[in-house]
Amino acid sequence: MTIRVVVADDQELVRSGFAMILDAQPDIEVVAEAGDGAEAVEAVRRHTPDVALLDIRMPRLDGIEACRGICGETACRTVMLTTFDSDEYVYEALHAGASGFLLKDVRRDDLVHAVRVVARGDSLLAPSVARRLVEQYTRATARPRRPDPRLDALTGRERETLLLLARGLSNAEIAAELVVSDHTVKTHVGNVLAKLGLRDRIQAVICAYETGLVTAGDPPPGGAPRPGSSPASARN
Repeated sequence: MTIRVVVADDQELVRSGFAMILDAQPDIEVVAEAGDGAEAVEAVRRHTPDVALLDIRMPRLDGIEACRGICGETACRTVMLTTFDSDEYVYEALHAGASGFLLKDVRRDDLVHAVRVVARGDSLLAPSVARRLVEQYTRATARPRRPDPRLDALTGRERETLLLLARGLSNAEIAAELVVSDHTVKTHVGNVLAKLGLRDRIQAVICAYETGLVTAGDPPPGGAPRPGSSPASARN
């Protein structure tokens, strides 16, 4: 199946370069290019691509707002492109609904890989990377939180799964921690995403921090106590 892509960047040479790299792949087709965020949103509406590559800094409508509009209105998944290696930009992009984040000096092979990963429904950033970014953000903006009613939709095992996702564990590691099969973990992860209205694992990590299920300073992957006895579980 061909992966349909929209490339948006206000620098024509950069935009054309990315488009040429992707169009050269047998399984990828660039269906449109856009010079600003507003054009990107319109191109996605018109061409219904699988993936949109969005520069963060663009005129009229920046990439983060374009991402928010695209993810809110369509099934297209987004990868953000920027020259700025900033945790703040990463957090804002992921919170807007992005499934990945790349710097513009990305290698050719990594760009192609990113599009394929996101197109198949996975997240480009490893959960451990997302955990570091969100923890830094929540530490900087920490404030007392009341129990979040969104978590009431989850079963006890689904909460445990979300907790371990937020600590950066892979499906295999979660399966070992909960003593269940990989298939069961995939089911739990799917239920968590569906019940909380989330697009992917990265948004699940963000949600875990925003709801207070996990807080900055909780045990990292590998050193985490079992979910039933962890402070975060006890509080919820």
